[in-house]
Amino acid sequence: MTQLQEALDLIGRGAEEIIKREDLEARLKLGRPLRIKAGFDPTAPDLHLGHTVLLNKMRQFQDLGHQVIFLIGDFTGMIGDPTGKNVTRKPLSRADIEANAQTYAEQVYKVLDREKTEVRFNSEWFGQMSAADMIKLAARHTVARMLERDDFQKRYRSEQAIAIHEFLYPLVQGYDSVALKADVELGGTDQKFNLLVGRQLQEEAGQPPQIVLTLPLLEGTDGVNKMSKSLGNYIGINEPPNEIFGKIMRLSDDLMWRYFELLSFAKSLADIKQMRETVAAGQVNPRDYKMQLAVELTARFHGAEAGEAAVRHWHEVIQGGGVPADLAVQDVLVPADGLRIGALLKAAGLAASGSEATRKINERAVRVDGALVEDASLLFAAGGEYLLQLGKRGYARVRLIAA
Repeated sequence: MTQLQEALDLIGRGAEEIIKREDLEARLKLGRPLRIKAGFDPTAPDLHLGHTVLLNKMRQFQDLGHQVIFLIGDFTGMIGDPTGKNVTRKPLSRADIEANAQTYAEQVYKVLDREKTEVRFNSEWFGQMSAADMIKLAARHTVARMLERDDFQKRYRSEQAIAIHEFLYPLVQGYDSVALKADVELGGTDQKFNLLVGRQLQEEAGQPPQIVLTLPLLEGTDGVNKMSKSLGNYIGINEPPNEIFGKIMRLSDDLMWRYFELLSFAKSLADIKQMRETVAAGQVNPRDYKMQLAVELTARFHGAEAGEAAVRHWHEVIQGGGVPADLAVQDVLVPADGLRIGALLKAAGLAASGSEATRKINERAVRVDGALVEDASLLFAAGGEYLLQLGKRGYARVRLIAA
């Protein structure tokens, strides 16, 4: 395999779509570092594993010798990204943006190489634009084209308000690519429209249009919904090591493979294929591989020693800590939309009712695979096996099966 093909394979790993792949190959053949852009609006200060799907791809470009630009949308953050929203998003204040941007900068270097990362703020160029300049930019797109965007279209058809400034967001994001002379822009699948606007504006500015690389939105620990702090199905990169480790160990076996593909640096796609084959043949317990993933990700955000300590903690909790040696595994049926922790505790016989389970969670008396549960909305999907603990002596080992 040639070096070029190896680079294309690495860049394409986990990608949902590359527009256009032949353009990417042609740019790579130029033999110069490409300018790789990804924008982040500082709307929330905490990063989770869903965010790192994009950061991981940026790191892979860095490892291939390319220039990564981590763009903080301090100007666009004051507009409010309407992507995926059915209501006008509240703009952030300058103080919020500055505080969140600082937190972002502190966290991204857990994935990116600090020495190879160019951090930029789009207020650098938009802060110098006059009202007339912004009107000229707005003239480069039509309302009809803007309404092709799925979320705008849905809101328009349902007669929900769309503020004029929301139409500016894709144009502003697209102009970032012109200002930075981006060769490649990365984004989630929900950002495809905005990324394509960047290609259009670059062409109009006489620049080669950027390659668009979209990445899938990572499912949360429930295996159903996009990872989100508001849904409680997230794994934060700043969470304590034992919490990260425990949450990964609680993933369903099916979801584990997706996390390997999108998040692991240690395992190649060929490795993952072979691992799946050994599990399917019954040669390896999938929990053994899940532990490897948990160690890798815990170590990435907290260091190798923390990863090793999390393994020891997990073994102490599962194999010791008063767990009855003869504790049998119970099968629990799980509906397609998942089973909340309260219902799971009730089904396992540890709580008499959902209200009792919620009370115990609030009392910090519930653990799953040794990790403290503090969110009563925690959702479980079929396919996993877990050790539940309520109080000091209440234990249940459950296997979750699709209803």
